[in-house]
Amino acid sequence: MPQSFANVMVHYVFSTKGRESWLGDEIVQRLYPLIGGIIRERKCALLEIGGISDHVHLLVSQGREISISDLMRDVKSGSSKWIHETFPALQSFCWQAGYGAFSVSQSNGRHVRDYIQNQAVHHQRQTFQEEYREILRRHELEWDEQYVWD
Repeated sequence: MPQSFANVMVHYVFSTKGRESWLGDEIVQRLYPLIGGIIRERKCALLEIGGISDHVHLLVSQGREISISDLMRDVKSGSSKWIHETFPALQSFCWQAGYGAFSVSQSNGRHVRDYIQNQAVHHQRQTFQEEYREILRRHELEWDEQYVWD
């Protein structure tokens, strides 16, 4: 086959270190477009982004030429550097060490987009830790509580 094609959607979830509430409206309004730019530069497409003050959800159409770990490294390091440079008072800001990356079927893409768009409402009923455990269970992943929360 002379051409290569891929249609891979990934739902990424990552938190601020210690789930500190760093991500206020002023930051988010500029941070989300920056993250979208990093993702585009890596030949991926940001389909949806959302979250609340302590974590971010991304729905990404993953490019063929970059791994999940490389994309997350670039998004987290690039956005952290930008926050430090743009908001000097936030020099202690950082993301948690890990992240979640979950496959999304084409048929479930709209549901995941809606879920990401409604994070503020969702988190009136559920904490980030409860939400993350639920996502891990849905994807049939095992985890050790000692290592999930840094």
